[in-house]
Amino acid sequence: MDDKRILDAVRSPADLKLLSDEELALLACEIREEIVTVTSQTGGHVASSLGAVEIILAAHSLLDCPTDKLVFDVGHQAYAHKLVTGRLDLFDTLRTYGGVSGFPKPDESPYDVHPSGHASDSLSVALGLAKARDLRGGTEKVVAVIGDAALSGGMAFEALNHIGQAQTPLVIILNDNEMSISRNVGALMKHLGYMRASTQYRQTRDSLQEKLESSGPFGTALANFGRNMKESMKQFVIPRSMIFEQLGILCTAPIDGHDIGALRETLSTVLATDGPVLMHVVTKKGAGYEPASRNPERFHGVGPYDIATGELVKKEAAAPSYTDVFGQAIVREARQNPDIVAITAAMKDGTGLAPFAEEFPDRFVDAGIAEEHAVGMAAGLAAGGKKPVVAIYSTFLQRAIDQMTINCALQGLDVVFAIDRAGIVGEDGPTHHGMFDLAYTRMVPHLRVLAPSNEAELAGALHTALALGGPFAIRYPRGTAEGVPVPDEPPLFEPGRANVVREGDDVAILAFGRMVSRAVGAGELLAERGVQARVVDMRWVKPLDVQAIAAAARTKLVVTVEGGVLAGGVGEGVLAELARMGSSTPALTLGIPDEFVPQGKVDLLLHDLGLDAQGIAAAVEKRL
Repeated sequence: MDDKRILDAVRSPADLKLLSDEELALLACEIREEIVTVTSQTGGHVASSLGAVEIILAAHSLLDCPTDKLVFDVGHQAYAHKLVTGRLDLFDTLRTYGGVSGFPKPDESPYDVHPSGHASDSLSVALGLAKARDLRGGTEKVVAVIGDAALSGGMAFEALNHIGQAQTPLVIILNDNEMSISRNVGALMKHLGYMRASTQYRQTRDSLQEKLESSGPFGTALANFGRNMKESMKQFVIPRSMIFEQLGILCTAPIDGHDIGALRETLSTVLATDGPVLMHVVTKKGAGYEPASRNPERFHGVGPYDIATGELVKKEAAAPSYTDVFGQAIVREARQNPDIVAITAAMKDGTGLAPFAEEFPDRFVDAGIAEEHAVGMAAGLAAGGKKPVVAIYSTFLQRAIDQMTINCALQGLDVVFAIDRAGIVGEDGPTHHGMFDLAYTRMVPHLRVLAPSNEAELAGALHTALALGGPFAIRYPRGTAEGVPVPDEPPLFEPGRANVVREGDDVAILAFGRMVSRAVGAGELLAERGVQARVVDMRWVKPLDVQAIAAAARTKLVVTVEGGVLAGGVGEGVLAELARMGSSTPALTLGIPDEFVPQGKVDLLLHDLGLDAQGIAAAVEKRL
């Protein structure tokens, strides 16, 4: 071959069918180089995508997509899929505004089956696709790729149970990389670990093959018969005791997920099976790039980095992140209160709980990718006299609204929900924006909700929630805080009392959380134009400060600004209070409209939404 890469000649998965196993192995190396080169500039989910390259190449070389369906769980591992489905020329725009999504996205490509951004949903989607195929008499193949960590999620277990009962043909590729975002949790993970460590299957396979081939012509013929029937020796030995078998799903012995020949041989066999099959593939996260393979957790979701060293390329932050502030605050509270227990769902580092886990290992619980279980367990801990703090990203806590409502709030239990990544989160896009927590927490009876506007307020919010008791939610954004000093002794907030941060008589801007600093900026811009704006840090989402709202109604215009959806949001709560007061003062609600927000830098997205200082000021001027 000349200097031109194999990758440059691949415009669709059909091109992979022309390549030998050796050429596919070379292509895998080129894809890894491309992923590292691009993500070093854009950031992204590096380790998981590097680990899944051969799986994706094997699948696309045997399937006829998009007629056949390749369903990804989460989508962290799908970069190679994007590169071989016609998006190579755009791949350098990965995760940027208007660029290639970091996750499968159906309106981006017909090869992307569903917008996977949350874990454990692929098997349900795959079964639905297979059922639809059967109902219309189709023949297309359905293959789901799911990681071992996502397989521990409750939704995946529910789907496995149904798949075993339905017995419709589909293939589950279990990408067993021994590594989720944080340490895997659960009995199934221990079982998979045993499978990885055991040599029983390989030894039995090899012994059987040797005996057959050494027993004479009949034995050799029998061995060849197995091959001719596309039943490789890897499939002669099946772990009959595995949970998958008990559910009615045939399961292969573990195979090397970086051996393209073995992958294609095995996959071609299981694709011909007339029922559900789980193909157990063992891979290494970060394969092919030493910094990522050495530290896959760090390279799960990473910003721009130096390729040579793997070190992050970032400017010195003027302030700590909200996540780090929370992590420090809960450690401080836990030193004073031995009943505090911290819970997360496979996000120990992402939620800032690593220092807590190190100092209080017996009081730290990682429930795995199982948000419903995490919240339900928190209810049990609270009923048992403990003070659980559940730290979960806003977008993932959506899964546990039922448990938040019935298990926790209905009983008035002392459970604190630390809702990280609230509001616009940036490059991960619509599946990860925390747009809905203001709406779903407002609707839950007995649940009090705080939206701190800076790091000092965050520390105070946590202290208040733990001191007052009952179900509490605290929502705070991703990224750098405001640079406000955190007091050694955080304050105790009076329930339902806001804080006026700027005086003015013309208009009142009632702002929540991150929007306070933007509202202050808008107030300054309006002052330059002769409009005096009062800016109120509302602090409390529930209960609202009715006195602050009444005072706002005495101006010419009441404006609410929130970093969540307007439908069901806190702005509507303010409007309801104004209606109860019989106020005739005009009101304007600013927030996220009834649409999903794309990926991009946070400041750019807030500008597009009219939620930066300039946008707020312009909206006020237009309405006055």
